Amino acid sequence: MSKSVERVRQAARSAGLDIEIRQMPDSTHTAEDAAIQCGVTVGQIVKSLVFQGSTSGKLYLFLISGPRRLDPAKAAALIGEELHRADPKFVRKQTGFAIGGVSPLGHQIEIDAYADETLMQYDVVWAAAGGVNFVFPCEPRALAKAAKARIADITG
Repeated sequence: MSKSVERVRQAARSAGLDIEIRQMPDSTHTAEDAAIQCGVTVGQIVKSLVFQGSTSGKLYLFLISGPRRLDPAKAAALIGEELHRADPKFVRKQTGFAIGGVSPLGHQIEIDAYADETLMQYDVVWAAAGGVNFVFPCEPRALAKAAKARIADITG
């Protein structure tokens, strides 16, 4: 198992979250692919999006339901600065995760996190576990708590 997947496992354990990390046989790169592999609706897939503050350069993590899109105006109002997509190489260097495998947990840095309120409607959601095709199921409020994510209206 990769170092990043093990980091997710340890972060979950440290947060008091009992997760079962699973490696899927086929791609979980997109929310649609992940939903097929996990046998759930696309809405139950957690997209972990990393954006960067345009002024501060600080990274922010947004946990979004699969079919939803981050609303840049809502997110900027919430954090107090404009945002842009973070460079994938910078994300990997700072968080320890490659785009497509970014987990809500186990980042190498402290990162302010926000979870979209639409995720809270599900009994179980599935999130990336830090490696290609590695995922884990979790109750959404427990995931938000473990990720230290503020639950907010951040999608359009």
